[in-house]
Amino acid sequence: MNDMVNHPDHYTGKCECIDVMMQTQGTDAVLGFCMCNAFKYLWRHNNKNGIEDVKKAKWYLDKYIEIKDGDG
Repeated sequence: MNDMVNHPDHYTGKCECIDVMMQTQGTDAVLGFCMCNAFKYLWRHNNKNGIEDVKKAKWYLDKYIEIKDGDG
């Protein structure tokens, strides 16, 4: 089953896209990306995917915290 919040099929393969981003773009870029994506999903949630977009925003905020805490 495709998990559209935690592991959408279009972002996975041999490696998770966000992991490759960390390797190629660096921590600061990925932290900014996480904040911007969280903002985007919260901004549009009432007009697009509702609670699914809120969950996606939370995923990006959790990823930001994970990276800042040194666990990511």
